[in-house]
Amino acid sequence: MSSPITTHVLDISIGRPAQGVAVTLLQQTAGTEWKEIARGITGQDGRLASLLASGKLVVGNYRLHFEIGAYFAARQSAAFHPFIEITFAAIDARQHYHVPLLVSPYGYTTYRGS
Repeated sequence: MSSPITTHVLDISIGRPAQGVAVTLLQQTAGTEWKEIARGITGQDGRLASLLASGKLVVGNYRLHFEIGAYFAARQSAAFHPFIEITFAAIDARQHYHVPLLVSPYGYTTYRGS
């Protein structure tokens, strides 16, 4: 079964996929509480397509936590953001949520992909 939540990290400072970025997926459980439900590492193509391997998604708020500081440190580069967190709402459990991250040592952007 394919994951209903996927991500793709691109390092725009070198124009290539960001391989080896540790990613944690959290789900908001109650109020301000968050629970880790999955983790993985981006592959050679910068993608993480097996994050929620169970394939079961429930409506709610999710957060992707990217260890960007460690990624840039491994490339002997400083990074302004030690980590990046993207919080998003899954409003339909039947949909696929693809969350790309474009990153450089000093900034980032994201959007809902397809």
